[in-house]
Amino acid sequence: MRLSFTEELAQLEASLQEEGDLVLRALRSSLNALARGDEELADEVISFDDQVDARYMQIEEGVQSLLARQTPVAADLRLVLAVLRVNLHLERMADYCVTVAKLTKLMGNLNVTDDAISRSIEDMGQRAEQMIRVALDAFASRDAKKAETLVELDELIDRANRNATEDVLSLGDSPEEREYGLRMLVVSRCVERIGDHAVDIGEQVVYLVTGEFREFSDASHPAEL
Repeated sequence: MRLSFTEELAQLEASLQEEGDLVLRALRSSLNALARGDEELADEVISFDDQVDARYMQIEEGVQSLLARQTPVAADLRLVLAVLRVNLHLERMADYCVTVAKLTKLMGNLNVTDDAISRSIEDMGQRAEQMIRVALDAFASRDAKKAETLVELDELIDRANRNATEDVLSLGDSPEEREYGLRMLVVSRCVERIGDHAVDIGEQVVYLVTGEFREFSDASHPAEL
């Protein structure tokens, strides 16, 4: 039986939330792999990205099919476009998790650790997880006020990122320490970017609710890695 337009949209939204759950799993696993130096878990994160990509393509194709057969207008069109954009933000988050996992594998040949840097990264990771959940909950409930709280949460991640950078600059000058520091800077940057993508999802919530797109002025949106 052919699904109605409303039912198809609801299925796309459900798939989007499921993709978000996959991204949360990838983020937590990548950070656990980093903290433990677990290369096997890092490999699992890298392989797991195929599942995220498959869900991404499913949603992408679902949107394309819907637009080819229907001509949504007004609020329905905003929802379709928002689903398309949020889908892309989630897929990019998962890509950053893969980068963290790959860097974890490269850490195995370095006999360097730093508790302060590790704490900052873990703090950022926990906040990034919170931001993803807030962004997806706001999207599901069409809650613009909740979406706007992502700006404050993003500032906390940015602060932890600055702390991590300062700690890296305090490392010694040995080749191993410099290499470790550079890799951890990239890790920190990846987690910070995940938070930025959560903010971008929040902006889509406001667009969906109000029909007007605006960037959250207090949130930083630096260029992609």
